[in-house]
Amino acid sequence: MSRSWAEAERVVIRRARLRVSLLVGLAITVLVGFVGGIAYAVMVQAQGTQVTRELRYNAKYGTPSTPPGCTWLFTQDNGVIDDGVLPVPRGFPLHDDLAAARESGSAIERTVERDNTVYLVLTQPGPGTSTVQAVFDTRYQIADRQHLLLALAVAEICGLLAAAVTGLLVGRRAVAPLAEALARQRRFVTDASHELRTPIARAYTRAQLLARRAAAADLPGEHRAGLAKLAGSIRGLGDVVDDLLLSARLNAESTGQVVDLGGLAESAVATEGDRARERRIALTVERPAGPLAVIGVETALRRAIGELLANAVRHTPAGGRIDVRLERGPDGWVEVTVEDTGEGFDPVEADRLFDRFRRGAGGSERRFGLGLALLREVVTAHGGTVEAVGNPGRGARFTLRLPPAEVVREPAPEPSSAAAADDGREISTGHR
Repeated sequence: MSRSWAEAERVVIRRARLRVSLLVGLAITVLVGFVGGIAYAVMVQAQGTQVTRELRYNAKYGTPSTPPGCTWLFTQDNGVIDDGVLPVPRGFPLHDDLAAARESGSAIERTVERDNTVYLVLTQPGPGTSTVQAVFDTRYQIADRQHLLLALAVAEICGLLAAAVTGLLVGRRAVAPLAEALARQRRFVTDASHELRTPIARAYTRAQLLARRAAAADLPGEHRAGLAKLAGSIRGLGDVVDDLLLSARLNAESTGQVVDLGGLAESAVATEGDRARERRIALTVERPAGPLAVIGVETALRRAIGELLANAVRHTPAGGRIDVRLERGPDGWVEVTVEDTGEGFDPVEADRLFDRFRRGAGGSERRFGLGLALLREVVTAHGGTVEAVGNPGRGARFTLRLPPAEVVREPAPEPSSAAAADDGREISTGHR
């Protein structure tokens, strides 16, 4: 089998752990980033406030000859500019701002990006008729911000690593109860189904005996019909238990053997022959010569094909027809198609037919229960696919596709003609 249901459970658990780990890691990462963003914003705000305060103080009380560090002062009086004794950055002073501040009598603040740094420039009227311009170089503040960003990046990386480790640990502890619950559920279903099979089989046998004795004793028809319905109900209960047990076994089995799908299909047709004959339904099977080998669990595949046929018989009226066709697709996969002339279904319901206990629009008869849901589980566990196509009143077609076995070891023998002849009112086996 390409992948067991137990492996699928392990995949679900691993995904749950990964999801929990990602959520924990994301939470820690967002927290570190949020704290870092706040720290950076506070630092920028504090630097801006400090620089503005120093710039205003220096413009009011400083002198061009002895300016504070990172600051240049220029004064203009009667058209003469005093730039002090220090080297002046390129492009300063800003003559336009000096003229504008002198004319307007108000302060002008500006930011100038030049020479790979940022200058804050404040121009305002000075004592008497003079105008003062203060220039502050923020390169050291910018360097502090870059260092802080680098530190935050390192902290973020460390936080990611810590988040990954923490997430894995939390994920394992958080998902451990889920894994244990799945294991307990599987054991319970297996034990309960196994214990119920024997009493149900006994009850079904006794109901059949009572029905036969009622017929032999010539009891009223309503009594005989009631006993027949009782036997059918018990048989249905047994089918449900078998479905549950098969589903639980699929969880545990991970290996398979070479199985001839063609032989299983013909055997399933023979099994459904009595029901088809009772409802006057023509049931045919067509397959190529030779085995159609796949790797899988024979009992599970037999139950899956049997469910396809049982579903077709349930929803095909008297006088209808069911065609079973087996073939190899263009990609070499083995295909089993069951097509009937029954009541069909709405195309929008195609995917929902495989939901557990799905009830269609046609009343109590249009209830799909565990059968089709289990069928999809079986096919998926074998690495295959199942597709449903139908239209209301025009029948339905179910196609089951499974990957072929690479080596055919022991092909199943061809079914006898007697078995084929006993399939129903009009049951035939054709080879192409």
